[in-house]
Order: sequence, then structure tokens, then C-alpha cells
Amino acid sequence: MIRSIAFVAGLAARTTWCTGRLVFARLRGVPQGPESTYEQVPRRWARDLLRSAQVEVTVRGREHLEGVGSCVFCANHASVVDPAALIEAIPRSVRFVGKRSLFRIPVFGTALRITGQIPIDRSDHDAAVGAFAEAGQVLRDGVSAAIFVEGTRSRDGSLQPFKKGAFVLAIGLQAPCVPVYIAGAHALMPRGGFVPRPGTIEVRIGAPIPTLGLAYDDRDALRDRCWHAMNALAAG
Repeated sequence: MIRSIAFVAGLAARTTWCTGRLVFARLRGVPQGPESTYEQVPRRWARDLLRSAQVEVTVRGREHLEGVGSCVFCANHASVVDPAALIEAIPRSVRFVGKRSLFRIPVFGTALRITGQIPIDRSDHDAAVGAFAEAGQVLRDGVSAAIFVEGTRSRDGSLQPFKKGAFVLAIGLQAPCVPVYIAGAHALMPRGGFVPRPGTIEVRIGAPIPTLGLAYDDRDALRDRCWHAMNALAAG
């Protein structure tokens, strides 16, 4: 109980401090950029969260990103620590496409908006299409997108069916999909958990799946190819 209270209090304090830095940077007119406050603060937040939770992140497959420009990272989702693990593991500018409800959380939602994360409401088709169009603009600016392609956290840690949005986005931009499997996160903090258990998460980055020449009608085949690639990463 004491560890839980300390973790939650520390997370709230860190989130508030980081959001304050972001708001101050926005008020000062600090421009976006790969080394800007808007990039550094989320990385600091993720690193501090993982450290306080006593969660270590190891990475396998970073060599697959060599020579790859903007892409769509397609990741599984089994724990609330997954975003922090991805931020720690991926050495480039990334914007998350996430549930609109997250952007309504006090303080945290402000940080999401200032850093350019992209809200999506899957219950509203037109709004979802607009969100993916916004994500497409982000990629055109030289930044990559990260999407938890199952749409929600897995209850048992196994791979769930993938939503199509990430693959429509990748095809529309002719940008590669990069499958990413986050191993071990579910055991540390399954759905419904309150505080992560100490342990290790391994982020496994797969080979990019090209989309050059693919059309909208190829979205299901691309989704299936990514699912099989991620399933292979899950097997180790």
C-alpha cells in the first residue's frame, strides 16, 4: 500500500512538473524541433516513471530502423506502462495516436496536446478519419507515428485483432509499418492493475514492412502481414 501511494503521488508530481515546463515553453514561443523541450520533456517523464516503478526497458532490433525515415510504429498494448516503454526504446520523434478520453485528463491531457499527440474517437467515423489525416500531416513533417493497433489493452496479454486505421494511414503516406512487440509488460501490470511490479520489459522492433505501391484495398493484407510479424516477435 505504501509503495502504491508513493508511486501515484510521485507520478502526479512528475506529470504536473513536466506539464508546467511544457506550458512555459509554449508561452515563451519555443519552436518544435528534434531537440526541443517538447521532445525532451516526454522522454524525461517516461524515464522517471519507469525508474520510480523499478521497471527496466531493454531493446532488441533497433538496427531495423537504420536508414528508415518517417514510419508508422504498430505496437501491441498490454499495460499502461507501454507508452513510456516505447518512448524510452524508440530513438526518434514520435507522436502517439491515442483515445480522445486521455486528452480530457486534467494536467496530463494538457501535456498531450502541447506535445502534439493525436486524439482519436473511434466511435465517430468522421472524427477518426480526421485524426488519421492529422497523423498523416505529422509524418509529412518528418515525425513518425506510434499506434497501439489492437485499439485497447489486451486482457490476458495475447495479441488481439488489429484495427485498420494504422494501415490505412501507412498506405496513404506510402510509409513503412514497423511492428513492435512489448514483451513482459502485461506480467508487470495487467489490465485493472494499479501499480507496476518491478521487473524488465523487452521492446522488440521488427523489420519495416514496405507500403510503396500499395493501395487502399491492400489494407487488410497489410494488417495481416503486420499481425504475423508481431506474433513472430512475441514468440521471441
